[in-house]
Amino acid sequence: MSCNCFDVLNWRKARSASAGQTHDQAIVTKNLRLFSYNALRSATRNFHPLTRIGRGGYGVVHKGVLRDGTEVAIKSLSMGSRQGTKEFMTEVNTIINIRHPNLVQLIGCCVEENHRILVYEFVEKNSLASTLLGSKSTHINLDWPKRAAICLGTASGLAFLHEEAEPNIVHRDIKAGNILLDGNFRPKIGDFGLAKLFPDNVTHVSTQVAGTIGYLAPEYALMGQLTKKGRCVQFWGSHA
Repeated sequence: MSCNCFDVLNWRKARSASAGQTHDQAIVTKNLRLFSYNALRSATRNFHPLTRIGRGGYGVVHKGVLRDGTEVAIKSLSMGSRQGTKEFMTEVNTIINIRHPNLVQLIGCCVEENHRILVYEFVEKNSLASTLLGSKSTHINLDWPKRAAICLGTASGLAFLHEEAEPNIVHRDIKAGNILLDGNFRPKIGDFGLAKLFPDNVTHVSTQVAGTIGYLAPEYALMGQLTKKGRCVQFWGSHA
């Protein structure tokens, strides 16, 4: 059998590519789906403005429909989230394994080129903020039993994040805009765990304190000291 230097070179390239592919696959867990950018662009009709359902400190959210008909929420993270692939996937794998009935479930992500996109379950009634303060098309009158159930469900989700999740996650930005409601008005907390994907100076607050002023514990807002007492943040405020 004949062999020349070009055959050896090609073999080494193929071996290196195979090794790189194995390394990339090693950071993907069984719970995480990897989406191509083209698939997400198709699901949102090229990220058409009419599919936009929200915008926050971490990026823009579009409603998408996957090829199998599944409705999803697609969050395109802002430029400040440009981590290396390995670091980004490490954080995403942490978030996707945090599961609770009162937390929005992460389904998968896209990490092609400069794109950093998260794909979540779609929550039908959007945020509590839009339900209470939105336009006539989104405003819903909530009776007190529903309001109480929303408060209790949100508290349950926070308690899980703070005390039971491994590792513990402190949300740092609990407000009506980050509490979503499903078809049965069950609250689901969104945007948890995302603060670690961004440097402190590129979120929606330009200080090392991450969150929305007015929704933070005083000692955390003033001095950046986060304690267990400071984790319990009243989100209802003047919306009741």
